[in-house]
Amino acid sequence: MPGLDAKRLAMVRYQLAGRNIRDPRVLRAMGEVPREAFVPEDLAEFAYDDGPLPIAAGQTISQPYIVALMLEAARILPGDRVLEIGVGSGYAAAVASRLAARVHAIDRHAELADSACERMARLGYANVEIRTGDGTQGWPEHAPFDAILVAAGGPAVPEPLRAQLAPGGRLVIPIGAPHEQKLVCVTRDGDAYPEENLGPVRFVPLIGAYGWKGDQGTDALVRR
Repeated sequence: MPGLDAKRLAMVRYQLAGRNIRDPRVLRAMGEVPREAFVPEDLAEFAYDDGPLPIAAGQTISQPYIVALMLEAARILPGDRVLEIGVGSGYAAAVASRLAARVHAIDRHAELADSACERMARLGYANVEIRTGDGTQGWPEHAPFDAILVAAGGPAVPEPLRAQLAPGGRLVIPIGAPHEQKLVCVTRDGDAYPEENLGPVRFVPLIGAYGWKGDQGTDALVRR
């Protein structure tokens, strides 16, 4: 769609760099990945608006700023292996794939996981592997991970995800009530897991064995 390249660059300049996203690799990756390819076709013109958008299965694609904030907090290096919980349409996984060696992503909705797989293949993001499953249990076959990103809010940090962090690994996750959480970055430091509070957010609930037990809200809105 004409003009979307310019909107993408403006998004990077004003929504991201203008809000103190400083990592040049994150800014570059956000400027490379076409967000319009990850939203419904009839919403493509709104792809670079400063907010979330609805996708299939009653879910949403997160606000660009929050995607960048989580990626920057995760401090992803070129050789890292990343796990994403809640792949949705695949946008954050695609951006992460520009930063990391390998991205593994899980979604509990087969519809989303399947369409995200097809989208990655079509767009050429060959270092992303996606499956359907309970993301709160992680992906032990590919652990440990240097970074874990969770795109849904849970009552606490799922113990399997904590255990699957590599030494020095970073886990970025919203924690709190179903409709209001704080975004935290958990770092594995030996047997300790210090947390940094990145601010208030509002995500869809994290459903699974180590999260909420049923759908408890559908809005993935972010308050900034």
